[in-house]
Amino acid sequence: MYADRYERRRQINPGSAALALAINGAILGGLMLFANPTFKQHFDPIFKIVNIPLDPVPPPPPPPPPKPQPEQKVIEHTLPQPVDRSTSVLVTKRIDPGPIPIPFTPIPDGGGTVGTGTVETAKPAPPTLVDPMIDQRYASLFQPVFPPDEQRAGRGGRVVVRVLVGVDGRVKDIEQVSATSESFFAVTRKRALEKWRFKPGTRDGIPVEAWRTIAVSFVLNEAE
Repeated sequence: MYADRYERRRQINPGSAALALAINGAILGGLMLFANPTFKQHFDPIFKIVNIPLDPVPPPPPPPPPKPQPEQKVIEHTLPQPVDRSTSVLVTKRIDPGPIPIPFTPIPDGGGTVGTGTVETAKPAPPTLVDPMIDQRYASLFQPVFPPDEQRAGRGGRVVVRVLVGVDGRVKDIEQVSATSESFFAVTRKRALEKWRFKPGTRDGIPVEAWRTIAVSFVLNEAE
């Protein structure tokens, strides 16, 4: 029994042997085929490198033609001729003819003769200016209140001021010309701005702002 088993192992399988020979033959044939130089000549490469000619670079555009230059005019300068010092120069003086006479038709006088003459243009008259005047309706309000400190001291005083009277007759500004003391000027300034009323100054009948000088006296009443 054991002998039959070993005998079977030693026997060669014809199918296996044929398959092995076929595989070996295919490998050898392939090697011979690739090793044959004629095969290499018939093998076409997959990629080919081809040089593509490029378009030539266009030449740069020609420069624009130069603009025509305007013609330049040549101005000739004539040098002044030297002055001959020996020649005399006549100098004339213009005289103001004065007022221009206006001709008029002569009128016969009583003796039958014809008179002649000239008429001069008249100059305009200067404007008529009228200074501001105290409005008598408010005259009783012009006297300022006597300053208490000066009254206690028993002193009188006098104030002179310049006031600017507006077109409405009210005092718009006041300037001190002279004053016995600051107390007298202070009460005068306050009274002028609050109570004084004027008839405004005029220029050719039209009301205008104008200055007016006013003097105010402060007198103490003597006790009986």
